[in-house]
Amino acid sequence: MNGSLRTVYNGSSVPMADIPAVGSSQFLQNILDTVDQGWRIVSYFGIPGPAGVSLVCLLADKGEGQLAVTRADVTADHIPSISSLCPQAQLFEREIAEQCGLIFDDHPWFKPVRFHHPFVPGRDAWNRSSDEPIRAGVMNYFQVAGDEVHEVAVGPVHAGIIEPGHFRFQCHGEEVFHLEISLGYQHRGIEAALFGGPHPRTLQVMETAAGDTTIGHSQAYCMVMETLAGIKVPPRAEVLRGIALELERLANHTGDLGAIAGDVGYLPTASFCGRIRGDFLNMTAVLCGSRFGRGLLTPGGTIFDLTTAQCEDLLKHLAEARSDLTDAVELLWSSPSVMGRLEETGALTHEQGLALGLVGPAARACGIKRDVRNDYPFGIYRMTHLPVATAFHGDVCARTMIRWQEAQKSMDFIEEQLRQIPAGGHRVTALPGKGLRLAVALTEGWRGEICHVAVTDEAGQFSRYKIVDPSFHNWPGLAMALRGQQISDFPLCNKSFNLSYCGFDL
Repeated sequence: MNGSLRTVYNGSSVPMADIPAVGSSQFLQNILDTVDQGWRIVSYFGIPGPAGVSLVCLLADKGEGQLAVTRADVTADHIPSISSLCPQAQLFEREIAEQCGLIFDDHPWFKPVRFHHPFVPGRDAWNRSSDEPIRAGVMNYFQVAGDEVHEVAVGPVHAGIIEPGHFRFQCHGEEVFHLEISLGYQHRGIEAALFGGPHPRTLQVMETAAGDTTIGHSQAYCMVMETLAGIKVPPRAEVLRGIALELERLANHTGDLGAIAGDVGYLPTASFCGRIRGDFLNMTAVLCGSRFGRGLLTPGGTIFDLTTAQCEDLLKHLAEARSDLTDAVELLWSSPSVMGRLEETGALTHEQGLALGLVGPAARACGIKRDVRNDYPFGIYRMTHLPVATAFHGDVCARTMIRWQEAQKSMDFIEEQLRQIPAGGHRVTALPGKGLRLAVALTEGWRGEICHVAVTDEAGQFSRYKIVDPSFHNWPGLAMALRGQQISDFPLCNKSFNLSYCGFDL
């Protein structure tokens, strides 16, 4: 690794002065060189300033278990795009353009991401005035011309209780040539609101960054605050956090297994999993009173503890849920009609997964053994090994199987931790740190890798706080999975990824 990249560790912080600022050409070359060597982009963002934009890129090398950061101060209005050479950069570049007004020349897909005004008024990459109203989804879409080629538009308003998102298909008959996904319809301005933080309600904002991933995002935020404060979390709190994170994974994986069964019309598994998901949510409520884990985590540990009686109660309900879930999923695998719909539908290759930078079950279904809990361990995962399940076909069946395998590993983990939960306190005081620093925290949410990066000023306040939800990496994977498929397979493919709209529309 060259000297213009600074090694960092998960859950750590470094002085900004230790990250050398290089020229924009060297910065872009650093990204391309490391990606060519097998690294990938974890986070890539801009920090607007009076004289231009500071670009920061966090890269990861799973082979060595390393993280590295490179940065550049850009005073020009234009910078070359590297998306044609590095596809996983394309969405990050569009986001930086929208937030900071920096134009990436020769970007192959240069259009808004979330349809909002830039962080700095007047610095707009799309030549919009600061008082011009922004309408989400108003842009030129990709089109395919030819005899019998037609366009199918879905959304942004959907039939169910679901966030808005627009899907535009270019089809020839039933075959999908191309799917373009447009989000940003409920942009909430979370990152813009974090400037100058942390604020009194910042933790609550993190809990709702992606509402079904409360523990995953709040743990990442707590890790950021803890490394900035220079404190260590008590072992008992790390175990409680790990139990909560795996319960969150179980509830969502169980819900997805049922929803996938429902999308192919197999109602027994769909019905059973809908009820069993509630069992796992109720176990989370034992931890803190909230079925979604709200109010459990805090910088320094956890708000609530578990008694011996509660541990025994959780073990009892976990055993019951394991038995019920096993029966429900075995019904799925034993149905030839179900397997006929799941196999070879919406497949992605190993090479496509690597090029797009996929994370979570979507990556592991392509044979990419990528899991923060093992690659960059945090919390209780530093003390215990959790096997990583992978598949190789990259289709809906593989993504479904990965969920079941992960659910089994999560139940084993929770049972083990509940039987040997360490004694001691579950919280220490975390006082804000000061100084110009960059803090990095990665967790493995149920959808995949979550990354939070905080850059602080001399007073210890956020001059930038960047959140990357796993959906940000994986939405392009859904679009690629539909190419060459029947348009009627879209609901099933979509559910097999089950990506977050709100986790994207930060």
